[in-house]
Amino acid sequence: MNRVVHPIEQESFRRLRARLDTSHFPPLTRAVVERVIHSAADLEYASDLVMDEGDLVKAHAALHAGAPVVVDVEMVAAGITRRETVCRLRDAVSGPGLTRSAHAMRLAYEEVGPGALWVIGCAPTALEELLTLDAAPALVIGLPVGFVGAAESKAALRESGLPAVSNVSEKGGSAVAAAALNALLYHPASADEPEENL
Repeated sequence: MNRVVHPIEQESFRRLRARLDTSHFPPLTRAVVERVIHSAADLEYASDLVMDEGDLVKAHAALHAGAPVVVDVEMVAAGITRRETVCRLRDAVSGPGLTRSAHAMRLAYEEVGPGALWVIGCAPTALEELLTLDAAPALVIGLPVGFVGAAESKAALRESGLPAVSNVSEKGGSAVAAAALNALLYHPASADEPEENL
């Protein structure tokens, strides 16, 4: 089923591209950069985001083949409009040295196993915990926001060598993380499908 793009969204992308040339990015990188910028109205993401096109190609294939999508909070889940997600935060409990968000990552991994796409837009501790698991992710979208631990957890993600979308600064958030995943969802799974990323 093709996604119907609202005229306001079309105009938003037109204005974005009038202010920022994204034509030099490879296709999936461009899709992620543009949709993240669109979600935040923040052109600085063009130079703040870090990703590898080869990783995105593999993650895109896994996503369209039905790989599970795990999110850290319901706000991320709410922003992912075309795929069911796994969020175990309601079942998680905090304990000594363990936040609820970190425990939720453990519970989610027990449920989905390796090969999932992980979308973290809120809690740096969720990202930190994911890095301790042997999750073998198809992709980690690690875009938690905050002044405590966010930039550091994203740096650790990049240092891990896992396939990832991250950013260098402290900014991020649920809407931005969901947008990055949606960019891969909306991008056609084959050359025969129409382009949905405007």
